[in-house]
Amino acid sequence: MKISVLFICLGNICRSPTAQGLFQYYVDQANLADSILVDSAGTGSWHEGEAPDSRAQLVALNKGYDISHLRGRSVESNDFLSFDYMLAMDDQNLYFLENMKPDNYHGDLGLFLKIANNRVEDCSTDNKIMQVPDPFYGDSAHFEKAIALIDHGSKNLLAKIREKHDL
Repeated sequence: MKISVLFICLGNICRSPTAQGLFQYYVDQANLADSILVDSAGTGSWHEGEAPDSRAQLVALNKGYDISHLRGRSVESNDFLSFDYMLAMDDQNLYFLENMKPDNYHGDLGLFLKIANNRVEDCSTDNKIMQVPDPFYGDSAHFEKAIALIDHGSKNLLAKIREKHDL
Protein backbone atom coordinates (compact mmCIF):
# COMPACT_ATOMS: atom_id res chain seq x y z
CA MET A 1 0.00 0.00 0.00
CA LYS A 2 1.45 3.33 -1.10
CA ILE A 3 1.73 6.37 1.13
CA SER A 4 0.21 9.28 -0.78
CA VAL A 5 1.22 12.94 -0.56
CA LEU A 6 -0.62 15.87 -2.15
CA PHE A 7 0.94 19.36 -2.19
CA ILE A 8 -1.57 22.21 -2.53
CA CYS A 9 -1.23 25.89 -3.42
CA LEU A 10 -3.56 28.41 -5.00
CA GLY A 11 -3.19 27.87 -8.75
CA ASN A 12 -1.01 24.75 -8.91
CA ILE A 13 1.56 26.45 -11.15
CA CYS A 14 4.28 27.66 -8.74
CA ARG A 15 4.69 26.22 -5.26
CA SER A 16 2.81 22.92 -5.32
CA PRO A 17 4.23 21.59 -8.62
CA THR A 18 7.69 22.66 -7.41
CA ALA A 19 7.08 20.68 -4.21
CA GLN A 20 5.76 17.72 -6.20
CA GLY A 21 8.80 17.67 -8.47
CA LEU A 22 11.35 18.14 -5.72
CA PHE A 23 9.75 15.68 -3.29
CA GLN A 24 9.42 13.13 -6.12
CA TYR A 25 13.12 13.60 -6.83
CA TYR A 26 13.98 12.73 -3.21
CA VAL A 27 11.54 9.81 -3.22
CA ASP A 28 13.21 8.47 -6.38
CA GLN A 29 16.69 8.98 -4.94
CA ALA A 30 15.65 6.92 -1.90
CA ASN A 31 14.27 4.17 -4.17
CA LEU A 32 10.81 4.65 -2.66
CA ALA A 33 8.76 5.33 -5.80
CA ASP A 34 6.94 2.03 -5.29
CA SER A 35 6.00 3.09 -1.75
CA ILE A 36 5.17 6.80 -2.03
CA LEU A 37 2.78 8.48 -4.48
CA VAL A 38 3.29 12.23 -5.02
CA ASP A 39 0.91 14.74 -6.63
CA SER A 40 -0.05 18.41 -6.50
CA ALA A 41 -3.21 20.47 -6.92
CA GLY A 42 -4.58 23.97 -6.55
CA THR A 43 -7.54 25.35 -4.67
CA GLY A 44 -8.32 27.52 -7.70
CA SER A 45 -9.27 26.11 -11.09
CA TRP A 46 -8.06 28.81 -13.49
CA HIS A 47 -4.79 27.01 -14.38
CA GLU A 48 -6.15 23.50 -14.96
CA GLY A 49 -4.18 21.71 -17.64
CA GLU A 50 -1.41 24.33 -17.70
CA ALA A 51 2.28 23.67 -17.22
CA PRO A 52 3.99 25.20 -14.19
CA ASP A 53 4.97 28.87 -14.35
CA SER A 54 8.06 29.29 -16.55
CA ARG A 55 9.95 30.92 -13.67
CA ALA A 56 9.22 27.96 -11.40
CA GLN A 57 10.36 25.61 -14.17
CA LEU A 58 13.61 27.54 -14.62
CA VAL A 59 14.44 27.60 -10.89
CA ALA A 60 13.66 23.87 -10.63
CA LEU A 61 15.75 23.05 -13.70
CA ASN A 62 18.66 25.04 -12.25
CA LYS A 63 18.38 22.81 -9.15
CA GLY A 64 18.52 19.67 -11.29
CA TYR A 65 14.94 18.55 -11.79
CA ASP A 66 12.36 19.04 -14.50
CA ILE A 67 8.75 19.93 -13.69
CA SER A 68 7.71 20.91 -17.23
CA HIS A 69 5.67 17.72 -17.69
CA LEU A 70 3.38 18.50 -14.73
CA ARG A 71 -0.06 19.98 -15.37
CA GLY A 72 -2.28 22.04 -13.08
CA ARG A 73 -5.38 20.54 -11.55
CA SER A 74 -7.84 21.48 -8.83
CA VAL A 75 -8.31 19.80 -5.48
CA GLU A 76 -11.30 17.46 -5.57
CA SER A 77 -13.35 15.98 -2.77
CA ASN A 78 -12.06 12.52 -3.77
CA ASP A 79 -8.54 13.65 -2.86
CA PHE A 80 -9.53 13.26 0.79
CA LEU A 81 -10.17 9.58 0.07
CA SER A 82 -6.91 9.14 -1.84
CA PHE A 83 -4.21 11.05 0.06
CA ASP A 84 -2.63 10.34 3.43
CA TYR A 85 -0.95 13.77 3.49
CA MET A 86 -2.64 16.90 2.16
CA LEU A 87 -0.12 19.69 2.57
CA ALA A 88 -1.06 23.32 2.00
CA MET A 89 1.62 25.86 1.21
CA ASP A 90 -0.07 28.65 3.21
CA ASP A 91 -2.88 29.49 5.62
CA GLN A 92 -5.27 30.66 2.89
CA ASN A 93 -5.18 27.31 1.12
CA LEU A 94 -5.28 25.38 4.39
CA TYR A 95 -8.44 27.27 5.35
CA PHE A 96 -10.04 26.28 2.03
CA LEU A 97 -9.08 22.62 2.57
CA GLU A 98 -10.32 22.57 6.16
CA ASN A 99 -13.72 23.78 4.96
CA MET A 100 -13.76 21.13 2.24
CA LYS A 101 -12.55 18.26 4.43
CA PRO A 102 -15.08 15.52 5.13
CA ASP A 103 -15.63 14.45 8.73
CA ASN A 104 -14.19 11.01 8.03
CA TYR A 105 -10.79 12.21 6.76
CA HIS A 106 -8.11 10.75 9.01
CA GLY A 107 -4.98 11.72 7.11
CA ASP A 108 -2.59 14.55 7.86
CA LEU A 109 -4.01 17.87 6.70
CA GLY A 110 -1.99 20.96 7.49
CA LEU A 111 0.73 23.37 6.48
CA PHE A 112 3.52 21.69 4.54
CA LEU A 113 6.32 23.32 6.53
CA LYS A 114 4.65 22.63 9.85
CA ILE A 115 3.94 18.96 9.13
CA ALA A 116 7.46 18.57 7.76
CA ASN A 117 8.61 19.98 11.12
CA ASN A 118 10.48 22.61 9.21
CA ARG A 119 10.39 25.85 11.12
CA VAL A 120 12.88 27.91 9.18
CA GLU A 121 14.45 30.99 10.75
CA ASP A 122 13.93 34.12 8.68
CA CYS A 123 17.03 36.14 9.50
CA SER A 124 15.53 39.39 8.24
CA THR A 125 12.58 39.37 10.63
CA ASP A 126 13.64 36.83 13.24
CA ASN A 127 10.30 35.04 12.78
CA LYS A 128 9.58 31.40 12.20
CA ILE A 129 8.41 30.71 8.66
CA MET A 130 5.49 28.31 8.62
CA GLN A 131 4.25 29.11 5.11
CA VAL A 132 5.81 29.01 1.66
CA PRO A 133 5.23 32.53 0.30
CA ASP A 134 3.59 32.73 -3.13
CA PRO A 135 6.29 33.89 -5.59
CA PHE A 136 3.87 34.49 -8.48
CA TYR A 137 3.91 38.30 -8.30
CA GLY A 138 7.59 38.45 -7.36
CA ASP A 139 10.87 38.15 -9.18
CA SER A 140 13.39 35.31 -9.43
CA ALA A 141 14.52 35.92 -5.83
CA HIS A 142 11.00 35.06 -4.64
CA PHE A 143 11.12 31.79 -6.60
CA GLU A 144 14.56 31.03 -5.16
CA LYS A 145 13.27 31.58 -1.62
CA ALA A 146 10.25 29.35 -2.25
CA ILE A 147 12.37 26.53 -3.64
CA ALA A 148 14.81 26.76 -0.73
CA LEU A 149 11.93 26.37 1.74
CA ILE A 150 10.43 23.54 -0.31
CA ASP A 151 13.78 21.77 -0.60
CA HIS A 152 14.43 21.84 3.13
CA GLY A 153 10.83 20.85 3.89
CA SER A 154 10.90 17.99 1.37
CA LYS A 155 13.95 16.43 2.99
CA ASN A 156 12.37 16.69 6.44
CA LEU A 157 9.01 15.37 5.22
CA LEU A 158 10.58 12.35 3.57
CA ALA A 159 12.54 11.54 6.73
CA LYS A 160 9.36 11.89 8.80
CA ILE A 161 7.34 9.64 6.45
CA ARG A 162 10.11 7.04 6.36
CA GLU A 163 10.24 6.94 10.13
CA LYS A 164 6.46 6.94 10.67
CA HIS A 165 5.76 4.27 8.05
CA ASP A 166 8.93 2.24 8.55
CA LEU A 167 10.18 2.68 4.97
